[in-house]
Amino acid sequence: MSRWKTVLGVVLVGVMLFPVYWMFNVSLTKTGDMRADPPHWFPWNPTFEGYTAALGQQLPALATSLFIGLGTVVLTLLVSLPAGYSLAKLRPRGARGIDFVLLVAQMIPAVVMAMGFYTIYIRLGMLNTVAGLIVADSTLAVPFAVLLFRAFMASIPRELMAAAQIDGASTWRTFRSIILPLSRNSVITVSLFAFLWAWSDFIFASTLNRNSDVIPITLGIYRYIGNNTTQWNSIMATAVIASVPAAFLLVLAQRYIAAGVTAGAVKD
Repeated sequence: MSRWKTVLGVVLVGVMLFPVYWMFNVSLTKTGDMRADPPHWFPWNPTFEGYTAALGQQLPALATSLFIGLGTVVLTLLVSLPAGYSLAKLRPRGARGIDFVLLVAQMIPAVVMAMGFYTIYIRLGMLNTVAGLIVADSTLAVPFAVLLFRAFMASIPRELMAAAQIDGASTWRTFRSIILPLSRNSVITVSLFAFLWAWSDFIFASTLNRNSDVIPITLGIYRYIGNNTTQWNSIMATAVIASVPAAFLLVLAQRYIAAGVTAGAVKD
């Protein structure tokens, strides 16, 4: 029975990953072979002209997405780390209400938020700016990050904080010297999710940055498809290149993610 489950699992994984493989296959296919019948299931005669074109035309968009992703990570951590610490250990008045608001905030559709940001950014002059996208993308990550940090920090023994206070450490010093080092897995998890949300964002980019010359890679691919409907190898090469950072980060940080997501789930 277990063998059949393994086979079934392998088949399902293969079906789900087939679009990724086909994207890679098409990226290496020559333009003249795109309409071959039957199609080329393997890149027998590969070409890298798609990657050459993608790097030549989409490199600025990739750099913009990288900058937006890193900016989103920094802003998310700056807001969510102190907030999670406060909710977990300082327990301010109305903490339960704040938890509820954070849960509800994660259910608001991104389209609705984009419309709200559009109205605000018109007044503030932040349309078509990278800073505007960083702030908008952070709103997706901050509620999740605060709740995750709160869950983990609540599981940290209060005896550690009490010992630090006996030694004369202030609240800020305790947070910086004790809480932050212990929260490494959670910080890595939040950073990864915040970066991936910003890296893959299309709704905010297409709504708040549609008329800018400095665009993220998701908007770059969208415009690239409209302008180059016959160069599918270049389009798929761009998609492959855009997928590499996300895949690399997931593989690199997978053991930290497992520990970070389950942080605070069990208390001793």
